[in-house]
Amino acid sequence: MKRNQSGFTLIEIAIVLVIIGLLLGGVLKGQELINSAKVKNLATDFRNIPVYVYGYQDKFRALPGDDIQAISHVSATTNGNGNGLIDGPWDSLTAANETQLFWADVRLAGLAAGPTTGPDLLPTNAVGGVIGITSSNTANFNDPSAGTPTNPKISGSYIICSSGILGKYAKQLDLQMDDGSPIGGSMREFTDTTPGTRPSTLIVPTAMTNGMINDNDTFTVCMGV
Repeated sequence: MKRNQSGFTLIEIAIVLVIIGLLLGGVLKGQELINSAKVKNLATDFRNIPVYVYGYQDKFRALPGDDIQAISHVSATTNGNGNGLIDGPWDSLTAANETQLFWADVRLAGLAAGPTTGPDLLPTNAVGGVIGITSSNTANFNDPSAGTPTNPKISGSYIICSSGILGKYAKQLDLQMDDGSPIGGSMREFTDTTPGTRPSTLIVPTAMTNGMINDNDTFTVCMGV
């Protein structure tokens, strides 16, 4: 008896392979768009914070967080000390530190959205880390040229930091906003030696390949403005 054999023809197999290729291409393109959106949001954070500083200064002739008349200016609960600096660690959890008061002041002034009271006023970034600012001469990092805790060799009056950023995002961010070097220019990448603890302890990353940080490691990115 003659049996009929069934199976896929070459044309059918080719169509299936094309469909699989299109699906994979769509998934990869979608992931690329998601990654680009995250980097764009991270970059926006770094661009917006100086706007808050200068907007507040233009309106009140004072530095947010440091404003000695914040209670009368924006109905804040606490004044700053008026020494011309945003005092305290950039990611402080101490409510009285000016790095926390900064966020209350700019929000009460209508420059930024978010809570104005609470134990922790620092906003979060697109990857779930925290964002903060401090004056450059009150910051305490390990400088690549020194090897001991000292002021970072980043130009600018203020240091803006954003934590929890994967290396692949940090690379794109540095290329987009600075010179692409993790230990050079106005934007630097740091490793947190006490992850999950605030204020953090940041050092220059040591695990690098060909002078570049590793894609899947997590970093705190800081920029001077």
